[in-house]
Amino acid sequence: MNSARNKIPYVNLGEQYRREKKDLLPLIDKIFSSGNYILGNEVLKLEENIKKFVGTKHCISLNSGTDALLLGLHCLGVSKGDEVITQPNSFIASASTIAHLGAKPVFVDVLDDQSIDFKKIEASITNKTKAIMPVHLTGRIGEFDEIKAIADKYKIPIIEDAAQSIGSLYRKKHAGSLDEIGCFSTHPLKNLNAMGDGGFLTTNSDEVDETCRLYRNHGLETRDNCKFWGTVSRMDEVQACILNFRLKNLNEFIQKRQENAKLYMKLLDKDFVYFPPIRNYAEDSFHTFVIQVDRRDDLKKYLLENGIETSIHYPTPIHLQSSSAYLGFKENDFPVTEKQSNRILTLPVNNYITDREIMYICEKVNKFFN
Repeated sequence: MNSARNKIPYVNLGEQYRREKKDLLPLIDKIFSSGNYILGNEVLKLEENIKKFVGTKHCISLNSGTDALLLGLHCLGVSKGDEVITQPNSFIASASTIAHLGAKPVFVDVLDDQSIDFKKIEASITNKTKAIMPVHLTGRIGEFDEIKAIADKYKIPIIEDAAQSIGSLYRKKHAGSLDEIGCFSTHPLKNLNAMGDGGFLTTNSDEVDETCRLYRNHGLETRDNCKFWGTVSRMDEVQACILNFRLKNLNEFIQKRQENAKLYMKLLDKDFVYFPPIRNYAEDSFHTFVIQVDRRDDLKKYLLENGIETSIHYPTPIHLQSSSAYLGFKENDFPVTEKQSNRILTLPVNNYITDREIMYICEKVNKFFN
């Protein structure tokens, strides 16, 4: 095994398709044959299925998780001159959507488990703070009770960046159902994945639901009546069909990733490898399995030489990106985030990796340090 490069892939979407092809292709063919490709029955069905799964009153399908964040923030009234509190260790879309609305991303450092440090949120609240956006990175919901207590104290809504956390639970409640708005991605790498871009927004607010549905379709109330300027952010029927098919197996899908993660936790040498502990009041969906180690880059190279693909989510924090230069941040502004950005490494946790392969990966990681 160690003589073949990339013998163990980080993701394996090809294998997923091979296993689903026989059942999936007739469903897709039915869509193409119908001639109804936009906002049809599959989209309506998906929205019904998701709101039942997540436990919210409404679900609005969209064309990306980024648009879910953008429309969610818009529905909360975020606009020019406002501030939104979030974390700097996420994917760029968490902050870029805030900036696109003319608002300012206000970053707060993170805890050891990469979730937002709730103890530092209150000090960042100003009279311009319009929302708090915690990111459920890796499929792990942070300490939401503490975040919500602060939000309620100052009467600030929470918008969950739940792009990576479909199926994650916090005190038996699903990600996306914990406060005002939940925003999800169905990018091909997500646990509930389409074969292209996609996303959706969940909420219990009738007003948010109505506004978001109009906004995603040009602001049109009817074909010839435009209520306000909107945009195009509709999910197509083919992606909705694929998601409806895959949603049926999502709990089983997540369970396999949880089993993979537990095997890693059992076998990896904790003297050299850190990973967040499992909590008895939460259930992580393990969109990714991220470890934190010294000599990360050397380890990554060593694993690749031994046929193991890995990834890094994310090597450059948002506040140090060129796009954030106008915000005036500098190195050491968020020391925990910056330290983690040099130590985090994502190991393969996809559903098609075998126990034997995980054992091999752990053997190589442990050997590297020992």
